[in-house]
Amino acid sequence: MKIEEIEYTPNPNAVKFVLDEQLTPPGTTAEFKSAEEAEDVKLAREIFAIDHVISVFYTGAWLTVTQDGEVDWHGLMREVAEPIREATAADASLGGQFEARARARAEAEGDEDMGMDDPRVAQIQRILDEEVMPFLAGDGGGLEIKGLIDNQLLIKYQGACGTCPSATMGTLMAIENLVRTEIDPEIEVVSVDAGPVAAGGYPFW
Repeated sequence: MKIEEIEYTPNPNAVKFVLDEQLTPPGTTAEFKSAEEAEDVKLAREIFAIDHVISVFYTGAWLTVTQDGEVDWHGLMREVAEPIREATAADASLGGQFEARARARAEAEGDEDMGMDDPRVAQIQRILDEEVMPFLAGDGGGLEIKGLIDNQLLIKYQGACGTCPSATMGTLMAIENLVRTEIDPEIEVVSVDAGPVAAGGYPFW
């Protein structure tokens, strides 16, 4: 797998690797927060074998690696690049696990309990996809809607955005203003850490 570019992000602890192959199907993401969560995915597992790595997030043809902030990126970047260059798209794949994890999510959380059946969720998702996601992706991150409960929209930041203060502060307010203007003035947007997420927004257990 060829690395086309390596980009720094607004988060000093996260770096984005732009590749020449797709890692996930269109519109899907994968995020891992520990070596245990990455155990079944070869590429993520090998990146986690490198000291100081705390998160691996990928979507489309790029991935973001987040470190603990204890080392300089100069040397760490070379270490992370090695398993990426040696990997194939299959090494990053979650294979046929998408549907199983979707069912597990429904059983564990219940879309109705989280308000995901609220018609406003689809409207909000469309707005986020069109007006927010491209900017977050440019910075090596993303976000996922976790629920809409009593006019409180729960979102989870991913990738570089997950540990970046500017994401959890500035963009949160911008998203809230956008949703209130275009969907419902009563909606409050709250950032939550709902654990690792697999492709399509399915929790990765």
